[in-house]
Amino acid sequence: MRALTTALLLFGFTLLGMSADAQEAKPDATRTGPSAQSAAPAKTLLEHQGIWKSAVPPVKMKGMFQNHDPIGLVAGKLIPADCSLNWTDPDTHGLYCFSSATSLVYFLDSPQTYLAQAQRNWQVLKGKSGKRR
Repeated sequence: MRALTTALLLFGFTLLGMSADAQEAKPDATRTGPSAQSAAPAKTLLEHQGIWKSAVPPVKMKGMFQNHDPIGLVAGKLIPADCSLNWTDPDTHGLYCFSSATSLVYFLDSPQTYLAQAQRNWQVLKGKSGKRR
């Protein structure tokens, strides 16, 4: 038991060290000259990836509801998702994309109930001539 605790502590310290190295490697947005143009998009990309976006699919995935989050649809909102967090319905094999881990976990409490509500709201929301709520 003590060896396991020690191993977990060492692993945690290793992750902390890696995180600090990654923060130091961020591009500096205050640079000027030709490299400043490439630094700004790179900085924006790093800021918006977050912890859950480390596994963004290399190819564009096509999910149900045109890649909108089902929990957002249940709430009556069109929330786009990149499919890095997804769930496949074992019955229909439909792929559903989520914008956050919280949304996915919440959805998994009662997937069929949420899918029925999302489907009803999807028909209403997509029927509105491009107007989003």
